[in-house]
Amino acid sequence: MSGEAVRAATLDGSGKDASRRDIRRRLAITLGPLLVSLVLAGCVLLVLGVDPLAYYGFVLDRGLLSPLGVQQTLTRMAPLLFIAAGLIVAFRAGMWNLGGDGQFLLGAVTAAASAPLLVQALPHWLALLVAFLIATSVAMLWSLVPALLRAYQGVNEIITTLMMSFLGVSLANVLVKLLFLDPATTVPQTRTLAVPDRLPRLFETTITSGLVFGLAAIVIVHFVMTRTAFGLKLRTVGANPRAAIHAGLNVPLLTVAVFAISAGLIGIGGAVDIIGIQGNVRADWNPAYGLAVIPVVFLARMNGLAAIAFVFLLSVLSIGGESAARRLGVPQHFTMVLVAIVLITLAIAEYLDHRFNQARKV
Repeated sequence: MSGEAVRAATLDGSGKDASRRDIRRRLAITLGPLLVSLVLAGCVLLVLGVDPLAYYGFVLDRGLLSPLGVQQTLTRMAPLLFIAAGLIVAFRAGMWNLGGDGQFLLGAVTAAASAPLLVQALPHWLALLVAFLIATSVAMLWSLVPALLRAYQGVNEIITTLMMSFLGVSLANVLVKLLFLDPATTVPQTRTLAVPDRLPRLFETTITSGLVFGLAAIVIVHFVMTRTAFGLKLRTVGANPRAAIHAGLNVPLLTVAVFAISAGLIGIGGAVDIIGIQGNVRADWNPAYGLAVIPVVFLARMNGLAAIAFVFLLSVLSIGGESAARRLGVPQHFTMVLVAIVLITLAIAEYLDHRFNQARKV
């Protein structure tokens, strides 16, 4: 074998070894925080006087092992996938959309208010399509304030999106109690979309077809952000605005586009949850899916395909956690505590990995 061939083989081998090490490192800083979080959450349960193994056993049985539980888990995934897709657009573009809960609720409320009226005047498929478009448009409009402030004034979008989320949640509740109130009920809620008028079910199960749309959305987002020129432009704007300007990109317009696309997808998630599952929105309803999906997206390293698996895990924890809470007397929101612990351990893992890489370079 010639010297050139030997060097080529050596470089190829070292490249493969480096790739394997990188994969192992990514798995460690992704799965490690998850396992640590389960242990820490188990310690919290012990302090509360609850057997962690029993809790996790109920979670697995209700969210993953029983046929009805699997159907509910897959149904819960539908809106979460749209939220994950919207967050991936923003985070991959280097921008923080933390206003997901407000965008989700406004999309849900407008879809709940419009769909029952539209199905009486339009063909079923067209009525649902228009309801989805209304929800998407409202969520996109709600993102304009932080988008324009970031694009033209350089205002930090973390503050503005959180502020708009708080206002959006409050506005959604006001709309339900006043403007969109169903006069036929004593409970403050919107009109109810009849079950036959909702999104069709899959294979004679309780799984909404919104799951298919959600999977399609996140796969398309992953492809656009990683394989297209438009996705490259969005990533460039977030990573280095000055370089984007020198490259001739319209940075303000692309910034607004990032927020609009992100919020629109999250708004569709709200519409899917109502038109496919709930049928109406009650006052003060806020599942806080937006904040719950953020650590999922980071665990997936903003990879759309990996996010599908982590969204499934979150759905299992959510559905199973509700059942375990009822049986063991654990607070209903303990799943959110687990998600918060995951977010903290993930941040620590990222910090330690960054320090390790810096030390290795020195």
